[in-house]
Parts: sequence; C-alpha cells; structure tokens
Amino acid sequence: MANETLKAGFDKYMASVDAKLDKNPERANLEPKRLYTPLDVEGFDYETKLGLPGEYPFTRGVQPTMYRGRFWTMRMYAGFSTAEESNKRYRYLLANGGSGLSCAFDLPTQIGYDSTDAMAEGEVGKVGVAIDSLADMEILFDGIQLDQVSTSMTINAPASVLLAMYIAVAEKQGVGADKLRGTIQNDILKEYAARGTYIFPPAPSMRLITNIFEYCAKNVPLWNTISISGYHIREAGSTASQEIAFTIADGIAYVEAAVKAGMDVDEFAGRLSFFWNAHNNVLEEVAKFRASRRVWAKVMKERFNAQKAKSQMLRVHTQTAGSMLTAQQPNNNIVRVALQTAAAVMGGTQSLHTNSKDEALALPTTESVTIALRTQQIVAYESGLADTVDPLGGSYYVEALTDKIEAEAWEYIQKIDEIGGAPEAIAKGYIQKEIQDSAYKWQMDIEKGNRIIVGVNKFQQDEEPPTNLLRVDGSVGKLQADKIAALKARRDNAQVESTLAALEKACGEPESTNLMPFILDCVRAYATEGEICGVMRKVFGEYKSNVAL
Repeated sequence: MANETLKAGFDKYMASVDAKLDKNPERANLEPKRLYTPLDVEGFDYETKLGLPGEYPFTRGVQPTMYRGRFWTMRMYAGFSTAEESNKRYRYLLANGGSGLSCAFDLPTQIGYDSTDAMAEGEVGKVGVAIDSLADMEILFDGIQLDQVSTSMTINAPASVLLAMYIAVAEKQGVGADKLRGTIQNDILKEYAARGTYIFPPAPSMRLITNIFEYCAKNVPLWNTISISGYHIREAGSTASQEIAFTIADGIAYVEAAVKAGMDVDEFAGRLSFFWNAHNNVLEEVAKFRASRRVWAKVMKERFNAQKAKSQMLRVHTQTAGSMLTAQQPNNNIVRVALQTAAAVMGGTQSLHTNSKDEALALPTTESVTIALRTQQIVAYESGLADTVDPLGGSYYVEALTDKIEAEAWEYIQKIDEIGGAPEAIAKGYIQKEIQDSAYKWQMDIEKGNRIIVGVNKFQQDEEPPTNLLRVDGSVGKLQADKIAALKARRDNAQVESTLAALEKACGEPESTNLMPFILDCVRAYATEGEICGVMRKVFGEYKSNVAL
C-alpha cells in the first residue's frame, strides 16, 4: 500500500473512531498514539537503523544468535549479614539453577569503613554482606570455585579493594587472575549524581577507575572493569531516555579519562559494560534497550574511532525495578517482576537479576528469592520470548519509540557536552536537577491519579501486617568486631604497616603510578578495607557535595 493511500485510510479511521468516543471514551493522559502504522517509520532505513544481530549498530542485539545459543546469565543479587550466611545463600542459588553470583555489600563496606568504625554502627550486615578483610572474602566464596562462576560485585568507591580481595581469594584457590570472569560496578559518577556511596573527590576516583582498566587489561582480561549504571539513575526517578543518556554520558567520561591516561580505546573498551533498569512499561523498556545499543555504538565508532566490534557493543546487565515494588499487596510484585523480566529479555539483556516480592519490606526470604529465580527460568524455557532474536523488531510502535528515545538521549548528551561533560554537568547540578524534576512529575501523577499503581492509589484493600520477613540479627556488628580483633592478633602487623606505607607513598606519586599492585599487597597482608581506604582518604581527601538544588 502506498503511503498516500495509507494516509487517506488512516485519516478516515481516526475520524470514525473519534466519532464513537462518546460511547467508549479513551483513557486520558496516554502518551503513545492510538495506532502506529508505516507512516510513523517513514524513511526507515533497515541497514543504518537495525542491521543484523551481532553487527553494527547492534540495535537487534550484541550476539548473532542471542538466546538461541545461550540464555542470559541468571545472576541473582544477594548478600546479607555475615560472609558465612551469604555463602549459604550463594550456594543455594547456584544449586537451584542460578548461573552467576551478584554480591550485595552492606553500607559500611560500600563506603570504605570497617564494621568496628563508629560510622558503621547500626548498619553492619543490614543491606548486604559485611566484608572487612580478605578473611571475610575467603569465607564468602568458600566451596565456590572462582574459575567456574561469573561474579558481579556492586561496589563503587572501594571497587579496587574488593576486586583485589577477589583476585587474592582466587590465588589461594590456585586460580589465575586470567581465568576470572565477572564485573565490578566501579561507577563513581552516578554515585555523585544519584546514589551517594562515594568516598574520594572526582579526580582520584577517576584515577582509581583507569588504574583498574589498565591493570585488568594486562592481568584480568576476562573481567568487566566497570558496569556503567543507569539502574540507580532510574531508581532516583529519571525517565527511560534520561537513564540511557546520563549513563552513556558517564561512559563517555570514563573512556575519555582512560584515553587521556594513555590507553588505546580498543585495549579496554571491550570490557566496559552497562547496567539498566527494567521498569514497568514493557514496550518502552524494550525500545530503551535497543536505542541504547545504537547510541553507544555510534559514540564509540564516531567519537572514539574504536575499530573492534566488541569495543562498539553495549553489553548490559539488568535488574528489575526496585522502586516499582510496593509494600501494599506484595504478591502483586511477582507479576510486575515477570513483566519486567519479559521486557529485559525482549530487549536483549546479557544477564539479569529479578527482585523478590518482599523487598519493599525487608531483605528477601529464601522462598521469595526462589520465586524470583523461577520467574527467569519460566520466561527462558516456557514463554517463547527467547526463541527468536529481537522478537519485536519491525513493530511500527517499537521502532518509532526506539527512534524517539534515541533522539531524546542525543539531545541530553549534546547538552552535557555543551556543559563540559558528565563530571562538569554533575558538579553544576544539571543531571541531578533533571532527575529530580522527573521524579517529582512521576509522584504528582500518582497522587493526582493520572498514573495508576495497583494496590497503592487504586484497587486498595485492607491487609494484615506482613509476616515471616527476613531480619538481620543485631549481633552481626559484634560478630564482625570479634573477627577483626582475631585477625589483627594473628596477622603480621609489621607487614601490614609496610604495605600500607607503600600504598600511601604511591597515592602521592603521579597518576601514571598504577595503585592496583599496592592495594593487592595490602589485601594479601590482611589489611582491612577500612585501613586501606583510610590511607587513600588521608592522601586524596573526601568528597563533599556543594550542589544546592
């Protein structure tokens, strides 16, 4: 059908439907158009917009066969209380079909404090596992052969220390660093903008990140050295377009820093990875995934002249949306997570964590974690969504929405470039303000009833208080303090002091001095995380936000 004929038919259809709306009024405030046709993708060029899976611009996926060859990594995010307790959960997940581990650390660990520090009081083991030293890391992975599993660690400011601990555990298992597979989040820019678990100012933080890029390129080649995270940006309230735009702008800053430090882009870019949120609007999320791959491919090819296909690929881990879990009617969260899982799979994720139904109330129980893992397995084996590559490719709506999200992302990236790049845009509060405005609009839409959240602002019901929630024993802090005291009594404290002094000296040297070997020496000597980060705090100082919003 020629577009002229289609246009005439479409106009007649719209007029006919509009005439009937008095009998069947449409829901208000819907952003998508009522119907999408070839008119919405007019001039669409398959080769430049889509191409084939595994080929530039990677819109349809980064692997030629996608899930027909191998399912995504089912990487369940877990960690609570002590290393002993978390080790039990990891082994349970692996025994029940999980194909990767994802480590959640408690807040003191995330900001570089030992469990005995006054700053850690009341937080030890609460939102993740407490890791104070290599001794804890050894317990965390006891009985788990590290060359047989892929491990992701959600750690940012002290990422270098936790990675060093992981490498040292592998050494004790007889596993070389070149055999290790996994990811450290290591994304400090989004901490300044959206999350807050930062330690050091931007310059030394970026130094540590590029040190990791360089060290891993030479010594841990299978490791993903950063997971550039849009997840937390979306959790803070951004739109889908803002999520990928602000995250890719952060990615540009990391690549620029590494190139400035003397690295060849194709030496490290293939180990960069991303972290997306799977939100509630299924088709918008699918379009977001597709648009993000197209934007990153163009950035790497045209801005940084990356030659290798792997350097141009946006590989992504996904987590379902924690901010969309409701404390009201928590069983509804099972349905939400299933839909978000479907979105991530149709969008082409490389690995996935599914949240548990009770996480709006507490850390998940073993039962709820099992349901979350089974959700992935049902989608993989029963739904048919993994049977073909990019199953929604060619949908008029999805293609138009992919183009729309891409265009909005480019507008933001251009604005951030004009400001001076992501670090400067964060320093000036631009990114934070955009996220806050979007979060405010979302909340106002809920309060006005323009956006329905089932069980929250519609279809409410009286409920009994929740039972059988997982609670972390308050004695965890005392247990960790006892472990640290015992460690300090048996380790070679002279060696610890020597390695910490060497690290302090190296921190004061030019940025060409890579700090990873010095951090590894400290870890091997059983210096604690707090001691190591304390040395770096002494030299680098601490970041204090001065953005008034």
